[in-house]
Amino acid sequence: MSLEKNVQDTHISSQLRILHGSLISIVSAMNRPQRDEAMVKAAGISLERALFPLLVGIERLGPIGVVDMADRVGRDYTTVSRQVSTLEGLGLVKREGSDADRRVRMASVTPKGKAMTDLVDVARERMGRKIFASWEPGEMDELVRLMRKFADALDQLEEE
Repeated sequence: MSLEKNVQDTHISSQLRILHGSLISIVSAMNRPQRDEAMVKAAGISLERALFPLLVGIERLGPIGVVDMADRVGRDYTTVSRQVSTLEGLGLVKREGSDADRRVRMASVTPKGKAMTDLVDVARERMGRKIFASWEPGEMDELVRLMRKFADALDQLEEE
């Protein structure tokens, strides 16, 4: 029994290493400035590359505080605060006080910002269809199911 457990543990350890490497590849690809520039261009929008992930993040996660957003994108709070102010000045996001904590100002997307992220979604779908064109429909379904399961488990781990 002990030998079986060790073999399984070794397999899990090697699989976790491969999974981690895959996630690093995915995150690296998604964080490349060229990727954001290509997405902005494909969407036909005019937006500074550094603002793009913040707008999309606010649209997906908002209303969200600047500190939380900065933590999620791995940037300094003051930098993100300044960039969110720029997005607010462009009419793409609005900030309002939090009901839970009056010191926190929550950012959410405006209708103008939502229209912009809708264009990004169309461009992302075109790019995604190219990536998954050779995949079997069941493979795509399984990837989506497992990625959601993994993301939920990560969220749960952070809450503990």
